[in-house]
Amino acid sequence: MKQDAAAEDQTDVKTEDQEAVETEAADGDGEEELSELEQAEKDRDHYKDQLYRAAAEMENAKKRAQRDVEAANKYGPLSFIRDLTVPLDNLQRALESAPADRDGLDETYKNILIGLEMTVSEVTKIMEKHGVQLVHPEGEKFDYNLHQAMFEVPTNDVAPGTVVSVAQAGYVLHDRLIRPAMVGVSKAAPEESAE
Repeated sequence: MKQDAAAEDQTDVKTEDQEAVETEAADGDGEEELSELEQAEKDRDHYKDQLYRAAAEMENAKKRAQRDVEAANKYGPLSFIRDLTVPLDNLQRALESAPADRDGLDETYKNILIGLEMTVSEVTKIMEKHGVQLVHPEGEKFDYNLHQAMFEVPTNDVAPGTVVSVAQAGYVLHDRLIRPAMVGVSKAAPEESAE
């Protein structure tokens, strides 16, 4: 019976040892499972971050493309309008060179002038419809953003820095300058010394 009891104790010891080994093995598997779970969570967070960044980048690209399309629609005809201003200036010069009193003119010449006036008026209306504004700043303060000073006029009749003469009108498309107005600007006249 003593032998049976000793055998049972050895069996119990083996069982306890085996349980300890199995528990350690189970703990090792648990750590592996835990580290795999942590790694999976890190991967998930990483891919989630990449997804958010990609979505934000796509939204930014969409907004940039929309702004580019709006700018193209708004400023697309800029070079065309710049080219159109030269013949329009020539038509206006032709009208300015015609005599003010047209009563004594030949009927054909009168009709040509009327046609020129109608053409200039129509082209100007169309340009205004598309956001083009004429810059004719006579009497206004000189603005280097819209005007280009061609010469100075010494005078005390107006404040220095005032546009007193417009050699060529300028044009603006919405808020973008197409061509500056070529102007003469006032400056203080030199004081004559009393003798």
